[in-house]
Amino acid sequence: MGVRLPATMSNGALWLRRFATTTPGVISAVLVVTAVLCVFSGFVSANQLGDKIARRDIVLERTEPLAYAAQSLYVALSAADASAAAAFLSGGIESPEVRGRYQQALADAAGALAEATTGASDAQTRSIVARISADLPAYTGLVEAARANNRQGFPVGSAYLREASTLMQSSLLPNAEQLSNNRFAAVRHDQDDIGAVPLTSVALLLLVMIACGVGSFVLLWRTNRRMNLGLAAAAAATAIVLLWSVAATLIAATGVDTGKSGASTRFETLAQARILAQQARTDETLQLITRGDITAGEADFIKHTHALADRLASTTGPESAAAQAFASWTAGHGRQKDAYEAANYPAALAQAIGTAPESSATRFAALDDALRNELAQVRAELRDGVDSAGGSLAFSPSGTLILMVFAAAAVTVGLWSRLKEFL
Repeated sequence: MGVRLPATMSNGALWLRRFATTTPGVISAVLVVTAVLCVFSGFVSANQLGDKIARRDIVLERTEPLAYAAQSLYVALSAADASAAAAFLSGGIESPEVRGRYQQALADAAGALAEATTGASDAQTRSIVARISADLPAYTGLVEAARANNRQGFPVGSAYLREASTLMQSSLLPNAEQLSNNRFAAVRHDQDDIGAVPLTSVALLLLVMIACGVGSFVLLWRTNRRMNLGLAAAAAATAIVLLWSVAATLIAATGVDTGKSGASTRFETLAQARILAQQARTDETLQLITRGDITAGEADFIKHTHALADRLASTTGPESAAAQAFASWTAGHGRQKDAYEAANYPAALAQAIGTAPESSATRFAALDDALRNELAQVRAELRDGVDSAGGSLAFSPSGTLILMVFAAAAVTVGLWSRLKEFL
């Protein structure tokens, strides 16, 4: 036997069912549903737009600086390897300048590693940091062993240096590159979030407008009133919020342009170009250590310089300082290769690590400076774009919430005047 409601509750439920079929009941239902939907849509819209502004702050304060630090880590590690090779090739006791470049590169790498992994909590980043932290002391130990043997004229020094470079090329640099790729992926993800249309908000706002339309139809059907000012005002306010949300987001998406010609893409491409340049410079110096067949090393050099040329062509243009420095450096490498193949090792060595204006070392330094300057300019463009994207979203969270609360109030006032006719 079923449980029966008390008479008072049963009568109340029956009254509500009957009231819901009357004109005042239908109007009351429209009022409650539409007003609640207005307020809910306002909170959702404000929250989504506010998240975009917060994401802008995250890009400027965290993800972009970490991406820049990650590529700086790779460059510093690669520069340390090239400097160690140059110090070894100089023979005996290297000059304070060469030694200083190596020590500075290691210090830069340590600083960049600390900055690039600040606040990292994911397992992949912790694993990368652990591997780099374990390999870096081993690398420096091998370099110091090579240096000590080289100063005493022991041939085994070259074996230590090759082992150190192998550790750098097979572990340290791949881990640094993976960290850099992860950091740039995070920048792209945050930028995509800023420029993405808030679909949930758009759907809810369209639902509010439909509810206002349904309410107007109900009033026409039940009361023969063609228009209700409250519902019309609510629909107008909702339309303003909808246009504001979409327009602000589209303007923000323009600011964080992630297309092929956008600052974000050029920033990442130039970072990759600088990494490729360091890889090619390492190939160039390591060729002279073994004093044997350089075919494999030259193939790696050509592979890296061709990839570097493609990136420069897509970002800086043929007349840029970076492109000109690149052409000058590769021409110098050609002279180094010709001297080596002519069995003129001293000339090849002087071209590779000498201090003359036409040496590969001098010309590569000019290329790296040009790439660093290009990267700084594009980085500034990227940050300005992200900052302006946040500016286009300014006041949108509070503005949309206020308008939707106004819409709810307009619905309440407009339909309450109709309800009073039945009281």
